[in-house]
Amino acid sequence: MDDARSRYLADAIATASPARLLTMLFDRLMLDLTRASSALEEGDRAAAAPFVGHAEEIVGELIGTLDLETFDGAGSLMSIYSYVLRELFEAGATGDVARVTACRTLLEPLALAWHEAADEVGQAAEPAAAEQLAGVLGVA
Repeated sequence: MDDARSRYLADAIATASPARLLTMLFDRLMLDLTRASSALEEGDRAAAAPFVGHAEEIVGELIGTLDLETFDGAGSLMSIYSYVLRELFEAGATGDVARVTACRTLLEPLALAWHEAADEVGQAAEPAAAEQLAGVLGVA
C-alpha cells in the first residue's frame, strides 16, 4: 500500500505547476511544525526532532529557490526564511516549543497568501520538473 501511495504522491509532484509545488511545500512545512510543537509540548524531543529537521530542510529549499533578481519582494522573503531557519535550528537544539510555535505563527499567513496566489494563477501553468522536491515533501 505504501508503494502505491508513494507512486501517487511522486506523480502528483512531478506533474504539479510551480505554484502548486510551492503550496505543497508550505502545507508540509505547516504540518511538520504542528507535529513538532505537539511532540515538544508532550516533552518528547526525540519525536519532535525529525519534524523540526524536515521543516529546516523545507525552509532551506525555499531559500535556495528564491530568485532575488526577479521578484521585488524576494529580499523580504529571504529575511523571513532566514529568521525562521535560525529559530528552527535553535528550537531543534534546545527543544523550545515556543520557537517552533512562533515560526508556525509567522509562516501561516504567508502560506495562506501563497495558496491564494496559486489559486489566481490556476493550473494553467506548465508542469515543473520536481524530482528534487519529492524528497523534501517526504516522498521517496
